[in-house]
Amino acid sequence: MARSDLVVNLVETGINGNLPLFVKTVEAIAEEARGRHHYHFADRLASLLNETKQESNRTQSNISDLQNAFYEVYTDKTLADIVLPETVLKACTELIEEHHRRELLRSYNLEPRHRILLSGPPGNGKTTLAEALANQMMLPLYIVKYEGIISRYLGETSVQLDKLFEHVKTRRCILFFDEFDAISKERGDENDNGEIKRIVNSLLKQIDNLPSHVIVIGATNHERMLDKAMWRRFQVQLTLPQPTRAMAIRWFESFAERIGHSLGYAPSTLADKLKGFSFAEFQEFGLDVQRQYVLGLPSSENKLKSIVKERLEFWVGRIRADQ
Repeated sequence: MARSDLVVNLVETGINGNLPLFVKTVEAIAEEARGRHHYHFADRLASLLNETKQESNRTQSNISDLQNAFYEVYTDKTLADIVLPETVLKACTELIEEHHRRELLRSYNLEPRHRILLSGPPGNGKTTLAEALANQMMLPLYIVKYEGIISRYLGETSVQLDKLFEHVKTRRCILFFDEFDAISKERGDENDNGEIKRIVNSLLKQIDNLPSHVIVIGATNHERMLDKAMWRRFQVQLTLPQPTRAMAIRWFESFAERIGHSLGYAPSTLADKLKGFSFAEFQEFGLDVQRQYVLGLPSSENKLKSIVKERLEFWVGRIRADQ
């Protein structure tokens, strides 16, 4: 039998998660066993330690390889911060409830939905929605960095994707692929050397095997470019459209509440004048006006309408020039 002090050390290091001391304690127990001619027991301990060290080295190597594959984000955004179509808001509310009450679902052999595809024109809240879902589900948001995944070497991108998915499977999180079409294009390109097919096949396999405690969200501005098989993998498919007039009015009302004063024009007037703008462009316009207003205080309090008029002319003119 091992000395009692070694057994106590073994228990303490296991409880405290002190791996280096744990290894030293097991090595000491193995050495004592050899001294007592318990060779089989000592060899078994040595073998287990060797396997543990190898697995630890592989894990550390994989984590090191993935350092540039994603970054972690915690936000305070909520669904109330986003102007969404009622159908999208309802679907997101249901999804949040499913994950908050997942144990109830599992008691009936059901799992919460965890594969979501967001599509629609740029600047209308896909990334912000992913951030809000992560916050309201109380989960970290892992945003994939394609420069750490996509490789110029054949087959390497699929390997990196496999490593990424194996890593995230060990924790509850949201894995977010912005510009999802970059790695999930239709597998019928005549100019493809087979790499796109390998990447999409790997991605399909990993999404199929993803446990429900990992939520994967793909976002794309080019939904027609996605491989047809990819669509079938996503249980929740939501479109975030260009803002309607009613949605634009709600956005400007909300923005005025956030900054503590009106923008000099009625929200309906601003919605009409900025028709065709995205929510991201509304945000930039509103912040532009607010900067001019703050820099001109206190005299700008009486000139707010003229500031807004001037910035409207600038923004509308700039958008037209870009078109």
